[in-house]
Amino acid sequence: MEWRDHGILLTLRRHGESAAIIDVFTQEHGRHAGLVRGGAGRKIAPVLQPGAQLDLLWRARLEDHIGSYQVEPVRSRAAAAMSGRMALAGLNAVTALLAFCLPEREPHGRLYLRSEQLLDLLGQDEIWPLAYLKWELALLEELGFALDLSRCAATGVTEDLVYVSPRSGRAVSRAGAGEWADRMLPLPPVMRGAGDAPDHEIVQALGTTGYFLTERVATALGNRPLPNARARLVDLLRTGLAQRASR
Repeated sequence: MEWRDHGILLTLRRHGESAAIIDVFTQEHGRHAGLVRGGAGRKIAPVLQPGAQLDLLWRARLEDHIGSYQVEPVRSRAAAAMSGRMALAGLNAVTALLAFCLPEREPHGRLYLRSEQLLDLLGQDEIWPLAYLKWELALLEELGFALDLSRCAATGVTEDLVYVSPRSGRAVSRAGAGEWADRMLPLPPVMRGAGDAPDHEIVQALGTTGYFLTERVATALGNRPLPNARARLVDLLRTGLAQRASR
């Protein structure tokens, strides 16, 4: 059996003396692992960097075998990732979450395109945090945990939506929350595509998406903790916000 596809390299681990097993998020075949002979050698190892865009030829005797990859580089993102702390933390968060969340060999074509577009923005620190937030919302939707932020779950109104219900993932208005307001999650305007997307709203919004990644996605995957790479990215964003506020 064989197929050809493009993919984003998520993880790599050595196998034996010179081979490597890579985990790749492919456009048509989902997250898919395979063996690269010589993948730990000097010739191929520089190509196999997390976030790299690869042209892949996968072969196996049977479909359920791990199989082997022949890889050709399409686009390296190493230089962009090393352009600053934000870019490196962002790349690590995206690849770690994809490796953590996605089931093996299940296509997610729309998410693949969104992930490719997001990684192509690495190094553009002015727009990247907002793009990353939108990607997390798309990730939740793709995994079946979409947030409904269109109207209040309690009253049906579409104005003054300031909370998200931690139980339903639906928006709640200020009036609709009533005495339960202190149990709600924040819904900053940026999550609904409103306003100028200031940094403090993005950090606040990532707290809300992080809740659902932890309590819905990670719980469904056996209560495994979210990758530390995501927490490091959010901490970096929060630290940068605090530094700018103190100037």
